[in-house]
Amino acid sequence: MDQKLRLPLEGLTVLDFSQFLAGPSAALRLGDLGARVIKVERPDGGDASRGLYLADLAFDQDSALFHAINRGKQSLTADLKNANDLALVKGLIARADVLIHNFRPGIMDRLGLGWGDVAAINPRLVYAGVSGYGPEGPWRDRPGQDLLVQSLSGIAWLSGDGDGPPVPAGLSITDMMAGAQLAQGILALLVRRGVTGEGGHVDVSLIETAIDLQFEHLAAYLNRDAAMPPRSNIANANLYLAAPYGIYPTADGHLAIAMAPVDRLGALIGCDGLGQFPADSWFAERDAIKALLRRHLAGQATAHWLSILEPAGIWAAPVLDWPAFTAEAGFAALGAVQKVRSPEGETLSLTRCPIRVDGHIIRCDQSAPRLGADNASIHSELTGAA
Repeated sequence: MDQKLRLPLEGLTVLDFSQFLAGPSAALRLGDLGARVIKVERPDGGDASRGLYLADLAFDQDSALFHAINRGKQSLTADLKNANDLALVKGLIARADVLIHNFRPGIMDRLGLGWGDVAAINPRLVYAGVSGYGPEGPWRDRPGQDLLVQSLSGIAWLSGDGDGPPVPAGLSITDMMAGAQLAQGILALLVRRGVTGEGGHVDVSLIETAIDLQFEHLAAYLNRDAAMPPRSNIANANLYLAAPYGIYPTADGHLAIAMAPVDRLGALIGCDGLGQFPADSWFAERDAIKALLRRHLAGQATAHWLSILEPAGIWAAPVLDWPAFTAEAGFAALGAVQKVRSPEGETLSLTRCPIRVDGHIIRCDQSAPRLGADNASIHSELTGAA
């Protein structure tokens, strides 16, 4: 991190009771913006994602995934069913600015840490919860897991060609977006607290996030369609966009083409058959148009087509995998990768915070904490404060 930069959340303390991805990612972003984040974990194993290995990749006693979501935080172990540990946690709550949890609805209340309980301890606290399906309704106690939410919400039917099965996004998109929504809500309440002096309670859920992710398509469906709109059978990429929108094979790879006038596109690339389609047919005849494009574009390499389309202002791009993407000069110019260090000096490459503040890139070279690594220092702080 640039030492000249004063981060906007410096001086704030966040208690992160959450685990896995959505809640911890919100806490991570607040930490990137300068907050001190104390991860409150159960003594017997801590956050379950410590043992959630992707590609069998480990770092400093835990999974690399855990470090990606929890870098730069501190760790305090506490058994919330133990009276002494609960008293310690309440002492932290009295001094904190934000509390984040992702327990199922009702559990924090049973532990004596519901919104009403903590507001009595610290009325300035911003209390943030993330759940799978919200506090009410028949789904409230279902497991809030990203693939399940994508499947329930219709997202999985947005991808894949029309004659194929549903295809989920290859990333945990509802988890990550729920974390982003939670961070927005927290920041909004912190702004309000700066005006009124009072804290507040913010909640998000994965299912409501999934609905919001689809706001464009659902706006059309709710006001026009009586059934699920069909996916294009060829190069499907958006239910409601006309040809040529999609990804096409070329002689040596794939080419993405976004919105473009079909007749002009045909003239540029020498695909005369596209000229037979009037503008008012570009959606209704999208499969026929895409079939012509698919055959024509397969005849030349991706770079050949880009050399024609990009100077003409047509929105097109190569379809890159990670080796190709990370080898690009554009990727290098972003400085998107940072190194974090373990206590022994080992390093792990992770992505950085995507936000720039006052023109500065935000970096963090501290790995995620070992379980309970900060017990002694935090206990000492509370004892000294008492």
